[in-house]
Amino acid sequence: MSAGAASPESPRTAAAPLLDVRGLTRHFTVSGARIDVLSDCTFQVARGEVVAIVGQSGSGKSTLLNLLGLLDRPSGGSYGFDGEDTTRLGEGRRSRLRGEGIGFVFQQFHLLERRTALANVGVPMVLGGVPLLRRRARARELLEAVGLGHRLHSRPHQLSGGEQQRVALARALSRSPALILADEPTGALDTASSAMIMDQLLEQARIGGAAVVVVTHDPKVAARADRVVELVEGRTL
Repeated sequence: MSAGAASPESPRTAAAPLLDVRGLTRHFTVSGARIDVLSDCTFQVARGEVVAIVGQSGSGKSTLLNLLGLLDRPSGGSYGFDGEDTTRLGEGRRSRLRGEGIGFVFQQFHLLERRTALANVGVPMVLGGVPLLRRRARARELLEAVGLGHRLHSRPHQLSGGEQQRVALARALSRSPALILADEPTGALDTASSAMIMDQLLEQARIGGAAVVVVTHDPKVAARADRVVELVEGRTL
């Protein structure tokens, strides 16, 4: 499909959704005043599907991504992740789902400056209790898969922006998540590096079977997704 397919649901997502978002809302109270950031978000995402979230600045894209990543709780509506209504889960279960089932890729990379690429990729596995030899082998495998087998022992300041983002992507994949959330993953990259990151995200969906949700302002990135969900004043179109 192309970026023009803006319907929030498709036959493929209706068949077996990994994400099932229905009437999701989020508001905040600032100085006694209520601010509605998300007012009605409804869409589904299947395993192996790439969905781009687009919208103007302030439309609620980052807030929605935080909810999908279980970093925040909605004010209303429901968010089903792999058959579980996450809005009803306690913090312990939400934390486990986040750690085991969701990988995050950010625009600013968020790598540990004093750690090598190998060590950075291993961080989620350390938190998950993966033994040292296994996590080193897995980190090496992932870095080789993203074309950085020659950069295992390089630190972030020794890497280009595109290389740092590939390390960040390898880190996101380290625990084989069912869902990859990418927040403007190409926003700080040149055209060639942007295309490479999108190639790798698409590969994770096509070959690895992960659901991929990409927040982007770049029409070229959105055009490569299976489907586009547009946010307008906190509502999905």
